[in-house]
Amino acid sequence: MNNNVDIERREVEHKSDSSVVWSSFIKYAAYLVIFFGLMYLIIYYLLPMLK
Repeated sequence: MNNNVDIERREVEHKSDSSVVWSSFIKYAAYLVIFFGLMYLIIYYLLPMLK
């Protein structure tokens, strides 16, 4: 058995950039606000005009 074997140690760092997470959250929150705003507009203003 050969005891002169070099063992390579690898340490994995999990980097999570909080600014990327927050910018994604703000982007998708804005999409939701726009979506529900359009739904409100369609339901309460455009649909009654069609009757």
